[in-house]
Amino acid sequence: MTEIAPGWELTVGLEVHCELQSATKLFCGCANAFGQTPNTNVCPVCLGLPGSLPVLNRTAVEFAMRIGLALNCHVEPSIFHRKNYFYPDMPKDYQVSQYDEPINLDGYIELPSGTRVGIERAHLEEDTGKTSHMGGGGRIHDADYSLVDYNRAGVPLVEIVSRPDITSPEDARAYVSELRSILVATGASDGRMEEGSLRVDANVSVRRSGTTELGTRCEVKNMNSLRSLGRAIEYEAARQIELLEDGGRVVQETRHWNENTGTTSSMRSKEEAFDYRYFPEPDLVSIAPSAEWVTAVREALPPMPSERRGKLLAAVRSASPDVDEHAIADQIVTVVDLGIDALVVAAIAAGADGRLALARGANEAASRPEDARALKVESFVELLHLESSGKLSATQAKSVLAAILESGATPAEAIAKLGFEGVDDAALAVIVDGIIGANPQEWQRFVEGDEKVAQFLLGQVMKQTKGQANGRVVAELLALRKGA
Repeated sequence: MTEIAPGWELTVGLEVHCELQSATKLFCGCANAFGQTPNTNVCPVCLGLPGSLPVLNRTAVEFAMRIGLALNCHVEPSIFHRKNYFYPDMPKDYQVSQYDEPINLDGYIELPSGTRVGIERAHLEEDTGKTSHMGGGGRIHDADYSLVDYNRAGVPLVEIVSRPDITSPEDARAYVSELRSILVATGASDGRMEEGSLRVDANVSVRRSGTTELGTRCEVKNMNSLRSLGRAIEYEAARQIELLEDGGRVVQETRHWNENTGTTSSMRSKEEAFDYRYFPEPDLVSIAPSAEWVTAVREALPPMPSERRGKLLAAVRSASPDVDEHAIADQIVTVVDLGIDALVVAAIAAGADGRLALARGANEAASRPEDARALKVESFVELLHLESSGKLSATQAKSVLAAILESGATPAEAIAKLGFEGVDDAALAVIVDGIIGANPQEWQRFVEGDEKVAQFLLGQVMKQTKGQANGRVVAELLALRKGA
């Protein structure tokens, strides 16, 4: 357990709401589409008009099963409940959700660091509408008026509830990042926090170091990025610690994160289950996926990010056995998150240098991930061979790769266009000898062991060749003449 302040420990549980990518809403045929004209994707069902009846979306159920299986959950028979509360963005004054019999139970996520975070449940429910408070700071208390868009009402989502296993803001961010990668990999969600299709609430509590009883939690809402999530947890933990150290007590409540001020503020007292007066939804039957259906969904899942990271690491190690796994850990994560790992693995299998292929994938290719995913393996391998053989310098190879990704040119075409045909070894040797003769004092310092002068000599060669000389070959020529 990590101390966040002397004598204190942090406990965080996260609730992640993930909108599903079905074509229609959860209980009706209205389009599930972001960014449409307000209040156009609506019907009597999602507006909760009297006499309308819901019909469950099978695709949404299958997406929920995909998520549950990818999170190592058990898929269980489940039922829907009515969760009763009044908000202007819920036209029915209740939300159809799952309560004590959710579709997915008891799973876990293993983070790239090796930390395991338990998943308590991942249940299906319908989303609410969206209220926009106009004027002031965008909060209801200082708004001039409010507008409600019901397009989002009834959109299918899965709420993923973690166990209180997270003990630092860093692990909270890593958890959401890994969860987002898993959701996108399943095809069930696009994971776009900026569009609200992935939303995170954090239950934050603190306790004295060495104690086992959890502190009183506060639920923090309105974090729309991983950076916001980390900042909000840090602030809320510090607020609770200061309050307790001053002799006060933490009140269980829902708090709003203000990105501009970097603070949380009280929204309302935290509701408990009995406040919502849950009761089974009378208009919907229970969900009981057959074993055959569950098996089919499981077998259709693509490899998950953790499996892909392992495959990529194994490929790099096979080609570069002496690689430092800790040094390349972030590059492995980047390449997999951007979906470039298949390109890198294929390049290594075709004989490319493993460490170099990973580096170019995690850096240069990562700047244009869509183009990199469409890049021909043969072109990538050819470029890597040109660099590893010394025919292109690292700087030149990066420029050539950028040109290939931008235009779709072959390596040869990009090299010709950039003027990187290079300088042959015989001509380069003559240039190096000329630089040595023109700089006798610097050469003498180099011979006597002043390695810093090597950069000066290299720079002179590059200047004369307009950057087309290979730095590795220049270094070898200087070393040969030094030892002569």
